Amino acid sequence: MTPSPSALRSPVLFVSHGSPMFALDPGTTGPALSSWVQSRAPAQQLRGIVIMSPHWMTPGIRVMSKPQPETWHDFGGFPEALYALQYPAPGDPALAQRVLGLLRAAQLPCSEDPERPFDHGAWVPLRQMYPAADVPVVQLALPALVPNAQIYAMGQALSCLRDEGILIIGSGSMTHNLRELRRQEGPTETYVTAFCEWIEATLNRSDLDALLDYRARAPGAERAHPTDEHFLPIYFALGAAQWGQNSEVLPQYISHEVMYGTLSMDAFSLD
Repeated sequence: MTPSPSALRSPVLFVSHGSPMFALDPGTTGPALSSWVQSRAPAQQLRGIVIMSPHWMTPGIRVMSKPQPETWHDFGGFPEALYALQYPAPGDPALAQRVLGLLRAAQLPCSEDPERPFDHGAWVPLRQMYPAADVPVVQLALPALVPNAQIYAMGQALSCLRDEGILIIGSGSMTHNLRELRRQEGPTETYVTAFCEWIEATLNRSDLDALLDYRARAPGAERAHPTDEHFLPIYFALGAAQWGQNSEVLPQYISHEVMYGTLSMDAFSLD
């Protein structure tokens, strides 16, 4: 028997992927994400995953349509063991076409990319969540230099995929100041705590206008995000969950870990 749409309805995730070293050093966030998957979105219940990463930024909207994307080690200066890791999840050209159709129907011009590999903003967190790489994945580019509301609208346009057994993920980083990153153990920077607490409070009161204007309103925003590309995928996730439109849609936090003093690994789901 085919499951009913309500039985297939998937949650939405925002995950912080932090540093590429998250693949080798999962901290407490990796196990927390793995545990969440087992309880809420195991591989056998999914038809696919659509994920947005800030490590693929393009003019306009692009959608991966490659049947078998390669694992791209798009970073330098890390241990050799990191470059040996692979994430051989299949792509899904049919799902890519479905994504393209929904975006175009929402008046969001887009195009496909039949050659795009998985960048580390996609494969590193997915490796913690679905290590068997047995769920088809379609990656979506973060469009450059567009209003935050357009990224939210992209998520809204794809929201119906949740009723088709598709897990939608915004992968970024709740804070991402690499200039202040510390390799040694130490306390969390105070601006990181203040910023993350403001974001969580804003999410819990469903204040979309404030969140869209986070750079002017959140304490320490420019220090938490000297450039904002790692924050922007949160809007994709929130749009897919219809957060801000329905006051009952609130974040369920999976992790509040901070790595290296400045990289908040906050992750949450939305139903």
